[in-house]
Amino acid sequence: MENFKFYSPTYFVFGKEEETRTGHYIKRFGGKKVLIHYGGGSVICSGLLDRVKLSLETDGIEFVELDGVKPNPRSGLVYEGIELCRKENVDFVLAIGGGSTIDSSKAIAAGAVYEGDFWDFYQGKLVTKALPIGTILTISAAGSEGSPDSVITNEDGMYKRGATGEAFRPAFSILNPALTQTLPPFQIACGITDIMAHLFERYFTTTTEVEVTDRMIEGLLLTVIKEAPRVIEDPGNYQAQANIMWAGMMAHNNSCGVGRVQDWASHDIEHELSAIYDCAHGAGLAVVFPAWMQYNMKHDINRFAQLAVRVWGCEMDFMNPENTAKAGIAALRRFWTSIGMPSDFAGLGAKEEDIEKMAHTACHGDGRNGVIGGFAKLEEKDVAAIYRLML
Repeated sequence: MENFKFYSPTYFVFGKEEETRTGHYIKRFGGKKVLIHYGGGSVICSGLLDRVKLSLETDGIEFVELDGVKPNPRSGLVYEGIELCRKENVDFVLAIGGGSTIDSSKAIAAGAVYEGDFWDFYQGKLVTKALPIGTILTISAAGSEGSPDSVITNEDGMYKRGATGEAFRPAFSILNPALTQTLPPFQIACGITDIMAHLFERYFTTTTEVEVTDRMIEGLLLTVIKEAPRVIEDPGNYQAQANIMWAGMMAHNNSCGVGRVQDWASHDIEHELSAIYDCAHGAGLAVVFPAWMQYNMKHDINRFAQLAVRVWGCEMDFMNPENTAKAGIAALRRFWTSIGMPSDFAGLGAKEEDIEKMAHTACHGDGRNGVIGGFAKLEEKDVAAIYRLML
C-alpha cells in the first residue's frame, strides 16, 4: 500500500423526505442566496423542486434558478451559471439531480470565484476554491454527491474532460432513495454500470498488498450485483434502491481508492463516445470495460482471475489462470446485458469510421501527452485496438 491523504468532509443526510429540510442544511453551511441548478422534467413533475423551494422560503433563503442540464453536461450552461451567480451575488450552489447536474454545479461553483476561464480546471489546474455546494440526488450512478470530481463536455470541439479538487466535495448531500423509485429501468441500469465501473477503475492497480481496499471494492460489487435485478424488476423496492444509492457514493468518494494506483483509461475511452454520439455514460462504459479487460488482462492475469473468483464465483484454474480471467469477463458481459446494457458499437450508435479520431483525441486532445491509464499505459494504437474490440 502507498502513502495517502484522505479527507471527505461532506455531511450526508440519508432517508425519506429529507429534501424537505434543505433550507436547514443550507443555513447550517452559511448559505444566504442560492443558485438552484437542475435539468427539468422529472424534478418539476415529481414536485421535488416545489418541496425544495418551500423549504428555502420557510428558512428565509433567497434563490435563483438555472435549469437545462442535459446528460454529458455542456460548457455553455456552465458559463451561463457562472454569469448568473456573479450577477445575483449567489453564495451557495444547490444541485438537484444526478451526476450531470452535480458536475455542472461544481463547475459553476468553481468558476464563479475564479478570475480566469473555468475550463482551466478541466485542463489540469487543481480546484482549490469554490462556492459551497449542496446536492439532492435523484439517480444512483456517478457518485459526484461525495466526490472531489467533475466531468464537463466542451462544446468547442465536443470532447469531455474531468477536473478535481477538494473544493469540489459537496458541503452536504441529501440522499433519499425514494427519489430514485420512478426512474425507468434503462436509467437505473446505466447508473448501476457506472457504479461498477468506478469500482473497477480502482480495482485494477499495479500496487501490491492492498487487501483492505480490494475487499471493500469486491463487497460493493457483490452488493450491486445482488440488488440490480431487484430494482430493475421493481424500481419501487426502497431497500434495494437504498443499498445501491449508498454503494454508488462509496464507489466514488475514493475511500476504496486510497493507497493504490488507479487506472481510469476506460473512462477516458468512453468519454470520446459519449461526447461524439451523446450516448448515456453508463451504456458507453458497458461496451468499453469488457473490451478494455480483454485487451489488458495479460498485464496482470492473476488480478483478473482474483476478480472472477471473488466476485463472479468462477472456479480457479490454477494451471491456466487465463481461463478464469476470461470467464470473469464473460460473466461481466452477461450481467450487464441481462440488465439491458448494450454490448457493442451498434448499441451506442457509434461508427467504425470514427475510431482513429477518437483514439487520437483520447490520447492527445487538449494537451494530453499521448498516454492514458494507470494500470496499463495505453497509446493511441492501443486505444484504437480496444475500440475495434467493441465492433
